[in-house]
Amino acid sequence: MGCIGNALWFIFGGVWMGLSWGLMGVLWCITIVGIPVGVQCFKMAGLAFFPFGKEVDYGGGAGSLLLNIVWIIFSGLALALEAALIGVLFCITIVGIPFGKQCFKIAKLALMPFGATVR
Repeated sequence: MGCIGNALWFIFGGVWMGLSWGLMGVLWCITIVGIPVGVQCFKMAGLAFFPFGKEVDYGGGAGSLLLNIVWIIFSGLALALEAALIGVLFCITIVGIPFGKQCFKIAKLALMPFGATVR
């Protein structure tokens, strides 16, 4: 399902989620202090474009916790709501449930991207 799922995902919603992550990355990179956050956004945009076949491991320490709190306040909540709403729309039909599950994976990642690794 990985290759076909990623192709269908990209056409039916992944391009918009990936572009929104990329836009957040550009906005964070405007300031020098926000460049590490912007780079993380660009990494997560790659996952938002093609999520099938990838797993997310959560971890990190106190630094990740502080960055995640700042992230949620300024950008994370908007990205998480976007992914969750698209996921609900996908889950209306039985065929869309695998795509909805990917949306919910991205929504969780949008709330706490720092300390998370994609494999």
